[in-house]
Amino acid sequence: MILPFQALTCPLDASPLRRDAALWRCSAGHSFDIAREGYIHLLPVQNKRSRDPGDSKAMVAARRRFLAAGHYQPIADTLNRIALAGLPAVGDAACLDAGCGEGYYLRQFANAVAPSLRMALIGLDISKWAVQAAAKLQHDATWVVGSNARLPVASAALDRVLCMFGFPVYAEFARVLKPGGVLLQVDAGPDHLRELREIIYPSLKAERKAEWHTPAGFSAPACETLRFEVELNTGEQIADLLLMTPHLFRTTSDGRARAAALTHLSLTVDVRLASLVRR
Repeated sequence: MILPFQALTCPLDASPLRRDAALWRCSAGHSFDIAREGYIHLLPVQNKRSRDPGDSKAMVAARRRFLAAGHYQPIADTLNRIALAGLPAVGDAACLDAGCGEGYYLRQFANAVAPSLRMALIGLDISKWAVQAAAKLQHDATWVVGSNARLPVASAALDRVLCMFGFPVYAEFARVLKPGGVLLQVDAGPDHLRELREIIYPSLKAERKAEWHTPAGFSAPACETLRFEVELNTGEQIADLLLMTPHLFRTTSDGRARAAALTHLSLTVDVRLASLVRR
């Protein structure tokens, strides 16, 4: 059973929030509206680095189309297997997707949860457009516009935190996880999307050897690698992939033009999944 996540905190003073009809309020009187789509905006203007931070509306739409086509389904399946390991078949648990985008991985996780497990879900992203799209697609989770740098979540409230190709803030992740809770972090490996990168860049930088440190508050990570091939058979799919990645802004206009001329691309997906247990 999937439930909304209730242990939210005020982004201004960190006190608990309580739902009051179409608002969330704290004891100091700060209040936050619930948007028509069902999400909550908990990113104060003073914590924004730009007027409209995070992924644009176009980037969110491209990611939604690409992921809905199933190209990254093996990543979701592997993530679910690892994240559900160690959770009880019956009981209560809570999971945060920190940097949830349009909610694909949290929706996949929700579908994998046993009906007998009461799982409270929260998806958080700094992009209003991403959270808005996620809230439209899944109504039984809690969706929040916020920042990993200051999570509006009570301390020791979570059993799992997912960080998918995102920006981990380990001190905050350690704070919101229960002792024994697990952070699941997914990052690109050295060969991830290599074929696309070889087309859009003049040359590829030599890959540095991946070295994991152990963040304060966590045990040493257990890592596994996932590699598989995908076939993109239309120019639209290739354009969506480029638009949803940071490579769109890192390459030149010539590189973008070379990608735009493609109608087929065989790609290597190479990711590393790390599990870190909160001590």
